[in-house]
Amino acid sequence: MRKNLFFLAIISLLLLVGCSQQETIRKTGDLVIPTFEYILENGYPVNDKSETYGPDMGNMMIIEEPDLILTQGENSIIGYAKKVELDGPKPKTPEEAVKLNNSPPREVPLYDVDGETIIGTYWIGKVNR
Repeated sequence: MRKNLFFLAIISLLLLVGCSQQETIRKTGDLVIPTFEYILENGYPVNDKSETYGPDMGNMMIIEEPDLILTQGENSIIGYAKKVELDGPKPKTPEEAVKLNNSPPREVPLYDVDGETIIGTYWIGKVNR
């Protein structure tokens, strides 16, 4: 009887340890968000349109930012903003730079991981709440 209880305890412990492992890609609602650990080990994941997605890793990585950058927008909606849309137009002269710097806030769509489905809005030059 003791032997059976011992084996049952070992099996239960193994199941608990196996089930408690940290997820490498988690979902928030239906939004897929890769973890920092996953990105450091594997690079950014890629969606069906071959766009990379995930949080901006800052100085943690040598590779470029993903095509779709994890962002929290208006009404606290979390989604992905396209890097090219976040970057906006590039000034060609100092005068253009001043003009862009003084321009009104601009709206950038927030997408699902597919890079097509718009789920919210992110504002540049305005506080997103």
